[in-house]
Parts: sequence; structure tokens; C-alpha cells
Amino acid sequence: MSRDHVQSTERPATAAGAPAGDGAATDRRPAGPAEVPAGGPGGFGPARAGTAAADGATSGARDTKRTEESTETPFLELLARGASADAYEQPVLLARAEGRPAERIAALEHAKLLALRVRSELEGRRRREAELSALFETAHDLAGLRDVDAVLRAIVQRARSLLGTDVAYLSLNDPARGDTYMRVTEGSVAARFQQLRLGMGEGLGGLVAQTARPYVTDDYFKDARFQHTRTIDVAVRDEGLVAILGVPLMLGHHVIGVLFAADRRARVFEREQIALLGSFAALAAAAIDTANLLTETRSALAGLERANEIIRDRSAVIERASDVHDRLAELVLRGGGVHDVAAAVSEVLDGTVEFTEAGAAPADALEASRTEGHAVRHGDDWIAAVTAGGEQLGALVLRGHPGLDPVDQRTLERAAMVTSLLLLARRSAAEAEQRVRGELLDDLLDERDRDPRLLRDRARRLDADLGTTHTVLAARLDGPATDADQEADARRRLWAAASHLAATRHGLAAARDGGTVLLLPLGPAQTATEVARRTARHLGAAVHEAVTVGASAPVEDPAARPDAVATAYAEARRCLEALRLLGRSGDGAAAEDFGFLGLLLAGDGDIAGFVDRTIGEVVAYDERRGTELLRTLEAYFACGMSPARTKNELHVHVNTVAQRLERVGRLLGGDWQSPARALEIQLALRLHRLAAPAPR
Repeated sequence: MSRDHVQSTERPATAAGAPAGDGAATDRRPAGPAEVPAGGPGGFGPARAGTAAADGATSGARDTKRTEESTETPFLELLARGASADAYEQPVLLARAEGRPAERIAALEHAKLLALRVRSELEGRRRREAELSALFETAHDLAGLRDVDAVLRAIVQRARSLLGTDVAYLSLNDPARGDTYMRVTEGSVAARFQQLRLGMGEGLGGLVAQTARPYVTDDYFKDARFQHTRTIDVAVRDEGLVAILGVPLMLGHHVIGVLFAADRRARVFEREQIALLGSFAALAAAAIDTANLLTETRSALAGLERANEIIRDRSAVIERASDVHDRLAELVLRGGGVHDVAAAVSEVLDGTVEFTEAGAAPADALEASRTEGHAVRHGDDWIAAVTAGGEQLGALVLRGHPGLDPVDQRTLERAAMVTSLLLLARRSAAEAEQRVRGELLDDLLDERDRDPRLLRDRARRLDADLGTTHTVLAARLDGPATDADQEADARRRLWAAASHLAATRHGLAAARDGGTVLLLPLGPAQTATEVARRTARHLGAAVHEAVTVGASAPVEDPAARPDAVATAYAEARRCLEALRLLGRSGDGAAAEDFGFLGLLLAGDGDIAGFVDRTIGEVVAYDERRGTELLRTLEAYFACGMSPARTKNELHVHVNTVAQRLERVGRLLGGDWQSPARALEIQLALRLHRLAAPAPR
């Protein structure tokens, strides 16, 4: 039993026992006539009865007050700790379970109703306080507006939180497209719903926009007051929405959008909730209006700033143009070089400017610049052709500077003109050196009894090293010439380009036999074929015509073997003629590229080299493993490439023949049985057998 119950049951017993105690005390005194109770033995007299009645009434009132206090206490405790509404049934249920009197239970029921009314009032006040606080915070955000999207997101989030809905979202009208689109969503999980665009007047939002009044639907799909469309219904169904409340966003008398709160279950929105969402909509409209005003202001300020920047840029460009003019003039006067010009322009244009040879620059951009006479853009770079008399000398390349000012573009073009002047001035001096280089190469080709030491000394003064391995190249133009003057001019340009290439590659060049001959060093990993093809491309780009180049086999220490240089030149010319006869004009090749025909082209008859290149892998395999792949190959070709006849010739099983031929294929490549390869392999087998020592 509870403490309140114990107190309520003990107190009446004590009050009832008090007269009995008084009576006992009276019985111990002598009884007088006046003290005898009028009611007979055991009764009270008139005075004593009145006193007892008054004491009983006072005690009853005190007990009633204590009883009321005890019924209110548990509900006050529930209110103090903010318990749920269900918890207020517990005191009543407990009293009934303990068998309390009906009066006690009725008092608890009355106290419960009062407590619930107080709780409801407190909840309402707290809710109104939260709403006012949220509106104040939103107004504060609006006052310090920096990002309209952030403010709109905060409005939608607070609306969803205070209304306790599953989803809240805001749509805006798009006058340019004539429709409405989702701007902000909160609580949405469907991508189709978040990206929804709908026509004006469609859906619940269309009804709100048309009437400029709030609308609410308890069941969206059963509501026929607004126009349903498949697009909207599918998106709403994806999101699972049922009850939707929409209020207009107003700027003056114009609806610019709608603010929504929605639940995924049936729900009735109260009038206070509709008014609250309307307040948020008003703040959202104010935020959008403020953002529009800020955008217009910022746009105006940006326009003024751009105008100021243009004025400043024009002034800076004029100063830069004057500066670069002075610098280029100074470079020309003091005899500066091409790279000095590039460095000066790099500093003025605040970028990286490089001079590149014609072959290293992008061909399309270079040709466009040469044709138009202006610098052209190529990706993030700018290309300005350096030309002289129609000859392509190279290019100035401005790296990583896509946004080039027109005045800066003219500065780059002017620098290209100065570069061409410097190159022409240098050419006058270089031509003398080129003649010296040509004379040295002529001596190597014609004077075979020259002193090697003197030849090396002359080459060293020209920054060439004749002690290393070189290749001799024969180059010739393949374009048609309309007259003798044009042909002579083309040959001069070819010789100039070849001389420039030889000087940059530490080699020699000379005009000879209607074309040009070059002696170029070979790098450690280079082949004569690679050098021939690269030279053909470079010379062709320089003279804008097809140039065919034939290369000799490598020549070691040309200074010590002048006769080898002359022989190599003859071989290079034969390769050149072979290319032209094969229709490969404008290409480059060496004798090694023609297979066994290279034996006919090569002056020294490099039989061992041909055999090694063709079947060297098979020879080496037999020597290492002691196999008979070479013998099998010879028998295979002798038997008309028939495995069955080959096994009879070798007296082995046909599977053995197949295995050996499979091994040959792995060593020589998958195309070893093609007609061309088969012919070369048979010739190499025959030469290998002829070169082998005769058996004793």
C-alpha cells in the first residue's frame, strides 16, 4: 500500500478514538448531576456533543485537503519530468489495482484531466516558442544573407522539423522555360522526385500558384481538385507521399513558387501548421527577392569592375608593348640570339616562350600560322611561324597561355619576325661554315688518301667527331619542278636545311649529284633506318616538299676509312633509287630494310648480317640445345612445305616435325611461312650452308 493510502486510512481511526479517550477521563472524575450525559449512559451532554462535532468537522476538512494534495502529487511529478500522455493513466490504474475507494479514483481522474490540460497548454506554448524561435532564426539568416541556397535549405529543414512531416520541399517558377522545378528538398529519397519539372498549373502546386492560396490534401491520388499528370503522379508515387500541404511564395502579387510539407501517410494539417508554413514561405520569398537584388547589385558592380580591369589591362598592354619593342631593338643591336628573344618575350608575356625547329612544331598549326601570317592557338599553346622568303625556319611557341590578349598576340608575332631576321643574319655566317663542312665531306668522299689526323682536327673545329660510328645519307627532292630556276631554288633550300640539320646533329652535309649527302653520327640505340626516316621527315617539313632519303650501313671511324665513306655513299644512293622505284617517295630507309634485296643494294655484301637477321635465332637455338631445327627447315622447304614428306625425308614421326616447326615459329615469328618471309628464310639457309666450312 502507498504512503498516501496509509495516511488516509489511519487518520479517521485516530479522530474517531478521541471521544472515547475523553469519556474514559471523565469517568475517573466524580460524577455530578450536571455532568451526566443527557442521552443516558455512555452518551454526551449538550455542550460536549457540540465540541465533538466542531472538532470532527475541522478534522474532516483537513483530511479532505490532504486527500486532494495526495491525488495531485503524481501528476505534478509527471508534468515536471515532461512525461508522455500515456504515463498519466498510471496513477489511476495503480489506484484501481490497489482497490482504492471510488472517491479516491474519481479524484485521481479529475486531477489527470487537469494535468493533461496543463500539459497540452505547455506543449502548445513550447511549440509556439519553437516556431517563433525558428522564424526568428530564419529572419536572422535572411538579414545576413550570403548564400540564398543555404537560407532556402534552412527554411525547408525548419519547416519539416516543426510540422513533423516526412518531407518538405520548395519549387520555383522558371519564366524562361515556362515551367516549375524543384529547388530544395528535405527528407526526399526518390531521385525522380528531386529532379521533377512540371508545367505551369499542373498538380497541387499548380492549384496553389493559380489561386495564390494555401491548399492541403489528405490523400493526393484521390483529390480531383487539381490537374493530375503522369509525370507528377509517378514522381509522387516514387516518393510515397499521401498528405501534402502547399503554400504560395509571393513577391508582391506574383507567385514565384510553392513551399510544401508532405507525409507518407494520411494526415490532417491544423490551421496553426498552415499559418506556420505560410510564414516560412513569406521568409523564403523575401530571401529570393533579396538574393535577386544582391545579384543585380553584384552584376552592376562586376560590370564596373570589368570596365576598370579593361582600362587597367589596356594601359598595362600598352606598357608591355613599349617594353618589348625596346628590348627587341636592343637585342638586334647587340647581336642577341634566338633564345635571347624567346627569353625577353617570356618575361614580357609572363609565360614560357620557346624557339623550336620546324619539324618539332605541330605541323597543322605551323602551316596555318605561315599561311595567315599570324600566331595561331594550338590547345593551350600559341604558335608563331618563323619564316623567311617562304622558307620555314622554325616557330616561337608560347606554352600554357590559352587566353592571349590581341596586343600580346601581336607582340609574339613581332618577336617571330625579329627571330627570322636574326636567323637570316646568322645564316650568312653559317653558310661559310656550311661550305667548310661541305668541303670536308667532299674530301672524305673524293680524297681517299687524306691524313686521318688532319681530317679529325678539321672535324673537331666544326664540332664533329669522326671517330664515332656514322651513317651516310643521300637525300633528294621528289617534287616536280616547273622550270630550272625553281629546281635550283628547291635544291638550294634542301642544301640549306640539310646543312642546318648537320650542324645541329654534329655531322657534315654537302650538295652532290643533284641532291644532298649527309654524314650523321649514330647514337648507341639508333639504327640507320631510324635516322633515314627522321631525316626525311625533318627535311620535308623544312622545304615543304617530299624528300626521299637512303641510308648506308653504319660506318665506324670514317676519318680512318675514307674509302668506306665513298662506298657507303654509293650504297645510300642505291637505297634512294630503290625507294623511288618502289613508289616510296618522301620516305627513308636503309639496305637492311629490303631483306635479301639489301644484299644487292649493299656495297660490301653483308651476307653474315643478312643470315643473322633472318635465321640467327634458329642457328643460336641449335647451337645451345643440339637440336636439328635448321636441318628440319631445309627438309621442310625441300619437300614443298609438306610435313608428311618431311618426316619421310628425316625418318622421324610427323609429330616430331610439327613440334620442330612450332618451335621455329616461336623463334622467327608467326608469319615465317608467308611467301616473302619463306623466300628470305630459304635464301638465308642456302647462304648459311654455303658459308659453313666444308666437312673434312
